[in-house]
Amino acid sequence: MAGADKDTTDGARAEALAAAYLEARGLRLLARNFRVKGGEIDLVCQEGDTTVFVEVRLRRNPRFGGAAASITAAKLQRLILAARHWLSRHGEGPCRFDCILLDRVETHAIEWLKDAFTAD
Repeated sequence: MAGADKDTTDGARAEALAAAYLEARGLRLLARNFRVKGGEIDLVCQEGDTTVFVEVRLRRNPRFGGAAASITAAKLQRLILAARHWLSRHGEGPCRFDCILLDRVETHAIEWLKDAFTAD
């Protein structure tokens, strides 16, 4: 169980680091861990008139691929589902999906992929 607590803590730290990183670059944080039945978005931000849905991935062990490799097609579908719910509640408009990838919880380890995928 201690390992599960560490994973949860690391995940929360990674999300907090990502939020601070994005805010320092001019994005406004709107929500953390937005959840709906069947989907979740780690961070919802605003950049100008664009809603930015951000997936934060921390993968310390590259044995099974890096952080980007951990974003499966099923995960993408859950993100898109949650994003559609967000937009239906808060108004339609331009949006994009970004990813923050980390191999450790440190600012200089952040890789920010803007417009990482589309909802098509």
